[in-house]
Amino acid sequence: MKSDYLEQQDVQQLALGDISAFNRLYAHYHKQVHANILKLVHSPESASELLQDVFVSLWQNRFKFESRESVGGWLFVVSYNKSLNSIRQKLKETVEYVGEYPNLSIIADSAEDDEELHRQLALIDDAIAILPARKKEVFELCRYEGLSKADVAALLGISQQSVSDYLKQSNKAIKMHVMQHYTSYVPEVVLLSFLLQF
Repeated sequence: MKSDYLEQQDVQQLALGDISAFNRLYAHYHKQVHANILKLVHSPESASELLQDVFVSLWQNRFKFESRESVGGWLFVVSYNKSLNSIRQKLKETVEYVGEYPNLSIIADSAEDDEELHRQLALIDDAIAILPARKKEVFELCRYEGLSKADVAALLGISQQSVSDYLKQSNKAIKMHVMQHYTSYVPEVVLLSFLLQF
């Protein structure tokens, strides 16, 4: 069972420049994206500014989503990258010299970085795709759809404890898959740590 929200229709309309579809996507995702940004930047004001930047980027890239099943993963990866850019900028403003930060994957807003963004999305998609069907469904509803554990439990007719267990098991399986198959992609492992926070 999926969420009643028919995202695919809005994604198709968004690709045509429909501002109403964009507004519905914003309403559906903004709270969860904001919460994840806040976990990184620890500043409500900065988080609100970055949230707006993320959705401006969504609008600017709207034509790329015509065939995408969900924009949820894209929003979380972009919000992660923008948050890290903001953190590094603040560090540069605070100290004269900032050493190398090997665990920070900084993605600029340029066409040449689209390939890196899509590589990160593919990494996440590959890891999630191998999950058993129910664990995958719970993970996507909680992380990409932004539903609470209580809402997912009610939607799927299972207990909240089962939802929590599925999430923990999914997190472990995704991290194991990444470590086994993508050990050279340190920034993406950090990205997954951000994505898997519950």
